[in-house]
Amino acid sequence: MDSRPSRRRRALAVPLGLVLTATLGLAGAAAANAQTTGQAAAAAPKAKAGEKLSYIVNTGTDGRTVERVKNEIREADGKIVATYKKIGVIVAHSSNPEFGETMRAVDGVDSAGATRTAPLKAATTTEVGKPHFVKEPKAKSALAKAKAKEQEPLESLQWDKRAIKADKAAKVDEGSRKVTVGVIDTGVDDTHPDLKANFSAKQSANCVGGKADTTPGAWRPYNPDEDYHGTHVAGIIAAPRNGVGIAGTAPGVKVASLKVSEPETALFYSEAVVCAMVYAADHGIEVTNNSYYVDPWLYNCDDQADQKAIAESVQRAIRYAQGKGVTTVSSAGNSSHDLAASEIVDDTSPDDGTPVERTIDPATCPDVPTMLKGATSVSASGPENLKSYYSNYGRNQIDVTAPGGDRAFQTPEEPAKDGGVLSTMPNGEYAYLQGTSMAGPQVAGVAALLKSKHRDSSAQEISWLLKAQAQTLPCPAKFDPDGKGTYAAKCTGVKGNNSFYGHGLVDALAAVTK
Repeated sequence: MDSRPSRRRRALAVPLGLVLTATLGLAGAAAANAQTTGQAAAAAPKAKAGEKLSYIVNTGTDGRTVERVKNEIREADGKIVATYKKIGVIVAHSSNPEFGETMRAVDGVDSAGATRTAPLKAATTTEVGKPHFVKEPKAKSALAKAKAKEQEPLESLQWDKRAIKADKAAKVDEGSRKVTVGVIDTGVDDTHPDLKANFSAKQSANCVGGKADTTPGAWRPYNPDEDYHGTHVAGIIAAPRNGVGIAGTAPGVKVASLKVSEPETALFYSEAVVCAMVYAADHGIEVTNNSYYVDPWLYNCDDQADQKAIAESVQRAIRYAQGKGVTTVSSAGNSSHDLAASEIVDDTSPDDGTPVERTIDPATCPDVPTMLKGATSVSASGPENLKSYYSNYGRNQIDVTAPGGDRAFQTPEEPAKDGGVLSTMPNGEYAYLQGTSMAGPQVAGVAALLKSKHRDSSAQEISWLLKAQAQTLPCPAKFDPDGKGTYAAKCTGVKGNNSFYGHGLVDALAAVTK
């Protein structure tokens, strides 16, 4: 059993067969070896001469300031890639090792820094394990039985949908085709027979690099065999009830693909995420699903210039999207970290270079985007409605919980035989995966149902309704899944708002009836 966290955990999925170490349990030993400040050891190195990096420059939004800063970027040997004037974010490339420091000294620049530690076009891959594939039944008896129950052929295996009452909700309202959920991820295979009916090509784009490419098909995965994450997420949200495969949480709404993962490395950098969030806001998307953390830093500390610039740019994008009516749903993470703790050990960052162990304070080093203002943070639960062993948690850090799966310690009801979440995969396939990545899209689907019913509600109101209608889950008396303390965690708070489940398990039926 591999006990090392995967570098590709940026997508927050735990594929079948992969078990992550609960780094919380190692915090004491790691903290003893950390520097006093913890964060200083992880300061990003400057680019070497001739190495080109991508940078974020955050400035004011007035035209004069933006144009003046753009001139300063050119003077500092920078090439402007994209300008998001409405939020004061400029994406630039430069081979000047002093570029970030130079830009931070410019009048009107609030923050600036490199979005990565590896030069542009660097490529590495890391295998994280394979999903458990499921074939659609072909026997006429099995199909007839599903049809008689008004189910999709594989719906009996979807314990997750029954947990949030999505099966009952569908009998009342499947959601409106006027509502679109943007999947900010590795791309979506819109040719899948269980996705194409609900796919919105006109609202899809490839944002890799920081500038939207709307060329037909650009939103699809680079490598379907490896970049399956976004397709799986899309099916959880909106696989239609069409007599094929599975059913989504909101089978009547549309999904769009906003691809942000780099080719080969599959990393999610801030310039791509900013592009995707702004694009969603400007193209009528009303909910976005964000099942990732922004690379290369698991936590972005405000006393590190590069990391501060990354967090600020994404925060600006969320604020802009929220103002345009976009509800931002984000997965809380798979490290079994207490996000409300005073210290967390991060030994995985930067994940595009050589990781450096550091001890951080999450109060000043947020996990982006899930810990930013305006994001609805989602923890994962398993088939027994208990926190998934890998899921992050934290008092006042988790808004709601949803089924993400727990194959190691929780057993689903019959006839489901796997504790993961079943959904669509590229090339017409289906597979189980587990992770907070699978919990987030359940919530995005419920948010889409709410938006379908409450068309005039703001993003803040939709987020509030998610919490207000959630099914209360109290703290367990004890949480130690393997009985050895490996994933032991303490749940704190009150019955209706605690560190494991936030305000509770989202409720699709309540979304369409209340």
